Amino acid sequence: MSSSGRVTVAGIPWDQSATMIDLEGRVPIIGTIRECTMHFALYKPHARENARLLLTVPVHREGRATRTWLLEPSEIAVLAARLEHEAEAG
Repeated sequence: MSSSGRVTVAGIPWDQSATMIDLEGRVPIIGTIRECTMHFALYKPHARENARLLLTVPVHREGRATRTWLLEPSEIAVLAARLEHEAEAG
């Protein structure tokens, strides 16, 4: 959550429903943000570039006035880094 109280990419709850889609047409992954992020972390670089995460609740993007329903690979990478950091912290 940002300082303004709005949910941003880094603050998306892990148990929120989401769908991981692939621009090359592979079967989507329907699950939670955590599950989709775990799959993204396992992807090879080419697959990561083609991955998108469709949200069930839109989030605010830093520096923009509007919210988004679709996360780009760089935003999913933020979630993957958060997941890794939380795993290391125990």
